[in-house]
Amino acid sequence: MKTQEFKTKFDLLAKEISREVVGYQEIIADVLTGLFAGGNILLEAAPGLGKTLIGKTLARALNIKYARIQFTPDLMPADIVGTNIIVEDSTGKKEIVFQRGPVFTNLLLADEINRATPKTQSALLEAMQEHQVTVAGKTYKLEEPFLVVATQNPEETEGVYRLPEAQIDRFLFRLKLQALSDQEWIEISRRRTGILEIKMEQAITKQDISDMQVAVRSVKVPEEVCAYGAELVESSHPGSAKAPALVKKYVRIGSSPRGLQAMLLGAKVRALANGRDSITLEDLRSVALPALSHRLLFNFEGQADKVKPEAVVKEILDKSGKGA
Repeated sequence: MKTQEFKTKFDLLAKEISREVVGYQEIIADVLTGLFAGGNILLEAAPGLGKTLIGKTLARALNIKYARIQFTPDLMPADIVGTNIIVEDSTGKKEIVFQRGPVFTNLLLADEINRATPKTQSALLEAMQEHQVTVAGKTYKLEEPFLVVATQNPEETEGVYRLPEAQIDRFLFRLKLQALSDQEWIEISRRRTGILEIKMEQAITKQDISDMQVAVRSVKVPEEVCAYGAELVESSHPGSAKAPALVKKYVRIGSSPRGLQAMLLGAKVRALANGRDSITLEDLRSVALPALSHRLLFNFEGQADKVKPEAVVKEILDKSGKGA
């Protein structure tokens, strides 16, 4: 796929989603970046700010298979991936058949994922990483494209469970939705309290998604840009000589190698969406916050002082060799 064609389709999809979702232009761009980078997205915000709507609207604009799971404490792993059941045919013959769970879709919306137990949350691990599930020793491939969009309310403290670190690391980006402007609140009220019904149109095809994901992998990465990304990840570790003061004081474990991969893939999509076939340092810096912030583990002091991971990543960017 040519660079200009990618840009045109990216802009068309973003525009179609914006017909339903008021505001959040940067969030929409980041979600699409995750889609074409082949990653999963974690959306964080207080209730009612549009987390679920973004996932549902994306599925409608793509016209792909969509499933929503409302996570609750009593949800079991089998409720997500499926389970083997015994069925009996008309002749009385019995056999074991695998009954597929809602994970067998193209876009899985894991709503309020932190309300389920870690055991149930971890049922998604294999699906998120390998795009497959294994039940009773047998592996089942998921249909491509496959994307998990999970939501959670970070301010909720009762009846919730912290996501396992291994699972958090498998989200390409964590995106935080902020409050909207007065004009955007007014527009939402107008749309939700009137008779206006927005009919979504399919912006791109399934084949387009596959072609665009392949195009992302073909984008050139200059050596100095890759080295800069590696420097950012290294700086997130408190034992590194390059680590800034906030990291050394508050961080217990820095980003995994997936953080660098997430930045590079995100930067590749950024480049193509801007009509270029090679990434720049600015492309990399533009995705550093959503790619790295959720991959930092804080020590006791950092948790006690309620340090924001975004503040730490910003300091890493400011103190890096190519800082703006």
